[in-house]
Amino acid sequence: MKFGVYQVSRRGGREKNEDRMGYCYTREAGLFTVADGMGGHPEGEMAAQIALHTLAALFQRDARPKLKDPARFLQDGVLIAHQTLLQYGAQQGLSDTPRTTVVACLLQEGKIYWAHCGDSRLYMVRGGQLIARTRDHSYSELQEALGRSTPGSERFNRNVLFTCLGSPGKPMVDVSGPLALVPGDRVLLCSDGLWSVVPETEIVTHMGERVITDAVPELVEQALRLGGARCDNVTALALEWEGEDEPDDSVSTQHLGDEGFASTIQAAGAEGHLDDEEIERTVREIRETIVQRGRKNS
Repeated sequence: MKFGVYQVSRRGGREKNEDRMGYCYTREAGLFTVADGMGGHPEGEMAAQIALHTLAALFQRDARPKLKDPARFLQDGVLIAHQTLLQYGAQQGLSDTPRTTVVACLLQEGKIYWAHCGDSRLYMVRGGQLIARTRDHSYSELQEALGRSTPGSERFNRNVLFTCLGSPGKPMVDVSGPLALVPGDRVLLCSDGLWSVVPETEIVTHMGERVITDAVPELVEQALRLGGARCDNVTALALEWEGEDEPDDSVSTQHLGDEGFASTIQAAGAEGHLDDEEIERTVREIRETIVQRGRKNS
């Protein structure tokens, strides 16, 4: 498995940067993720970090060297990250639980799977054309999907989310894939600090026409310029699927053994962590809930 990758996060006109990003991989699978800690709630940066660390820890545990069911892994992993945030808030005695959005994708066996909760986005570009994009869990995206959007509504309702990790109710998680990859496919994961100010056409053009090491920093700088003095934090992680070719700057996983694992995701600390027994119990509860819901709907 070979891919090119580039990631960058910049603080905008905020006191601190609550975005987090990172990727990890084994010989046969790769996980890439971006989380945007939510302002207005405590410890947004810890929420984003816990979400990434939880997904990375689960990936390291389960990808030996590949996942049995990538789509289920993403579904369960995001929900476990949510439960970890609830546990962290309770352990710390916080009056409100830290919250975050998250978007993640998995590469395995020449296919891509992705999942998101909230309004951090994934864009997939092939041959200069947008072939996939996540749909935000927001009021404005819902209105647009229902054909009810009105001029100016995006400006006022863009930040109104229906779901996120760490909220009292069970989060909504959208999972997509598998989609077969072809050499040259580009995937961009980003926080709303980028897509909210840079037009989608610009994002697609940059990702389609320029190498990701040029496209990503230019998109981030453009977002900061357009956002002005009070702009949001801007985070972007991009990858390019290289197929069987191996450019000098690509990441190759072939040197890793069956138990090999590499990661750019830092640990969240002991407080933001579920032990193996708690993880197994959470997975069982999630799957039992899914089965019970399926029976009710049948």
